[in-house]
Amino acid sequence: MINRELIRIKVVQLTYAYYQNGSKNIDAAEKELIFSLSKAYDLYNYLLALIVGITHESRRHLEVAQSRAQREGTEMPSQRFAYNRFAMQLEENRMLNDFMEAQKKNWNDEPEFLKKIYTQITESQIYKDYMAAPEDDYNADREVWRKLYRTLIQDNSDLDALLEEQSLYWNDDKETVDTFVLKTIKRFDEKNKANQELLPEYDSEEDRDYARKLFRATIMNGNEYQHYMSEASRNWDFSRLAYMDIVIMQIAIAEMLTFPSIPISVTINEYVELAKLYSTPRSAGYINGMLDAIARHLIETGRLLKHMEERK
Repeated sequence: MINRELIRIKVVQLTYAYYQNGSKNIDAAEKELIFSLSKAYDLYNYLLALIVGITHESRRHLEVAQSRAQREGTEMPSQRFAYNRFAMQLEENRMLNDFMEAQKKNWNDEPEFLKKIYTQITESQIYKDYMAAPEDDYNADREVWRKLYRTLIQDNSDLDALLEEQSLYWNDDKETVDTFVLKTIKRFDEKNKANQELLPEYDSEEDRDYARKLFRATIMNGNEYQHYMSEASRNWDFSRLAYMDIVIMQIAIAEMLTFPSIPISVTINEYVELAKLYSTPRSAGYINGMLDAIARHLIETGRLLKHMEERK
């Protein structure tokens, strides 16, 4: 689950913090980086478990409605949402249950939030259409949860506030983690039952090493990389760069020089996008031009052994 996009985001955040906090302890900073990445995986599991928590809340409401119907002799309420096939499969998922047991976390500890989001769900048109639809199969059950997640969980201010209380990392991570949760919902297959695989913590061991190598190269060669910026910035007002711009370019140079298999164009595009998120409105264009100039300078001086397309 933890891919290079998320790793780059974390390295930008932790590199900036490293220079700001003044401790300059690279071992401690690296541990903080790995810990912050692990918290993103915690959030992934916690958000999947939210579907189970809402399902349990639905069953509590169903029991009350069933008791009322028995007393009053009225029609029994539908069990369709409370016993949604996808949610039941997720409820039984071995990987999720093992993880949540190890973390000692449970959405039952947040009853007020569960009540509120359950009410939002039952009042939504998505829920009403699902309950009235003639299709009653696993695919319909999985699809309604994908829609509900995108509409009511992905952008939910109450959930954001709750997550911020539980972890300082989670609000920064949620937008990226949401995409992984939706990907997981889509790939669930009924025939896998409780053995359906969730996403692993890292896509590969190579990505785990990538995080450490990128961060260490950025910090340990920082002065050298900033010298490269100065060399290549004769036609740029380097002195007026925002500090975050320098950090982003320093990491981009580290990636260019440390990872031969990553094309220069990919590195530049990724860090230009990060500049849009973390720096000034003008930073993206400036960084794009600077990194292009720096890469060409490093190639010309023999310090970067990669191919780069000629300027048009």
